Amino acid sequence: MPDNRSVRTPQQALAALLERYAPQRLLVLGASSPPSVAAFQAAHPDSQVAHATPGSLPADLAGQRFDLALIADCLEHLPKKAGLELLGGIRNLNASRIAVLVDLEASTWLDTDFFSLALQASERFQRGEQTLSLFTYDLLDYKQVPDWLNAKFWANPENYGKYWW
Repeated sequence: MPDNRSVRTPQQALAALLERYAPQRLLVLGASSPPSVAAFQAAHPDSQVAHATPGSLPADLAGQRFDLALIADCLEHLPKKAGLELLGGIRNLNASRIAVLVDLEASTWLDTDFFSLALQASERFQRGEQTLSLFTYDLLDYKQVPDWLNAKFWANPENYGKYWW
């Protein structure tokens, strides 16, 4: 991840994400809930917010789908294998969008661990000696559509319906 620091605070970045996506169903995972979530709830009382502590998702939440999963103050409390399984499960089953705020130096995580799960490095925040990193995932834009993926480059479209193989 580039070493450029954000001029925003982590709470401002999370608040901006919450306002941008305005999730109707939000999953918050962590030992504590970020203040930006409380502000979002106050501004959007019709949205549903589910909270879970670090670890496996409870059965009642594991079967649900959320518009956004916000993970903060969580991965630092889990073994890496459990964290990878948790993030992969949430990405695959529970949420189309994920935001992870993590202190990489206080954990065994590396940038590449998040990249392997298709998360992108969004921002890095510095406060005193602590550095927090924000990683995001959005199913709709996690991968750019390659230029070859269109009808022009497919095998002989002029022969469709003429021959049967």
